[in-house]
Amino acid sequence: MPPTHHLTAPSNTNLRSIVAMLLAVGCFALMDAVLKALSARYPVLQIASLRGLTALPLVLLYIGWRRRWHSLWPVRWPLHLLRGLLGIIMLALFTRGVRELPLSAAYTIFFVSPLLITILSIPVLGERVPKAHWWAIAAGFVGVLIALQPGGTSLQAGMSWGGLAVLGAALCYAVAAVSGRLVSRTDSSESMILSLMLMMAVGAGVLAAPQWVPIQTADAGLLLALAITGFCGQLAITEAFRHGQASVVAPFEYTALAWGVGLDWLIWHSLPASHTWIGAAIVVASGVYIVRHEQRISRVHANADHP
Repeated sequence: MPPTHHLTAPSNTNLRSIVAMLLAVGCFALMDAVLKALSARYPVLQIASLRGLTALPLVLLYIGWRRRWHSLWPVRWPLHLLRGLLGIIMLALFTRGVRELPLSAAYTIFFVSPLLITILSIPVLGERVPKAHWWAIAAGFVGVLIALQPGGTSLQAGMSWGGLAVLGAALCYAVAAVSGRLVSRTDSSESMILSLMLMMAVGAGVLAAPQWVPIQTADAGLLLALAITGFCGQLAITEAFRHGQASVVAPFEYTALAWGVGLDWLIWHSLPASHTWIGAAIVVASGVYIVRHEQRISRVHANADHP
């Protein structure tokens, strides 16, 4: 998760950042739809490797265009390696989850990641979490349990296995995000992105090699879409948090649920079950409450610093 900014940005800057966030969410939702389509024909580790391989040319072109070659050498190698490993596991688990679940259900469960980041920020980053946030975090986990619907019929049990895979992906994402906060203190964003894509391409490729499936020519368009949507989404979300106030921009990440519902209906002709809607409402409300509460705290601090 991008670092939180505590300075109030002008409204027009926030508006531009909101548009960038909406674009980022749309790109990532389309990328996830491609992952779901590819998961029907390729092993999940191979898809993780293909995600890195297809992104590398665009990342290198972007770095060359910005003339940032001098900033690529990583300073904190162990954290880069950790993020690479977590990235592989996260993408493999998420792809495993969306193979079975509708995108909307997967997003509902994955939305627990901001709550996990809040918890991890205490021991790792030394941040203090207000008591009110703990109630929101607890409510968010209740929402995830509702969305998972463990036990019961065979359909629910099958969905719960896919949901547990997405939940594991959310945990990996949260740990990677917190470690990314640590890395960003010393290393450039270009080195972070390039090292992650390299490790996913090579590391996941080595792990997938024994069961590698030849790429079908008909899937070339999907692979191109995977590269473009992932790259554009990364640029857009970086732009969103670079200029806008995080507490204003972050809630728009939840528009991914609308994208998930729309793509599920258009491509796979399915709609979320009732328990998914209930779980989604609880998780989203919990996340938005925490973000808004942080915004109020930031305003109080800003007023105290500038009487």
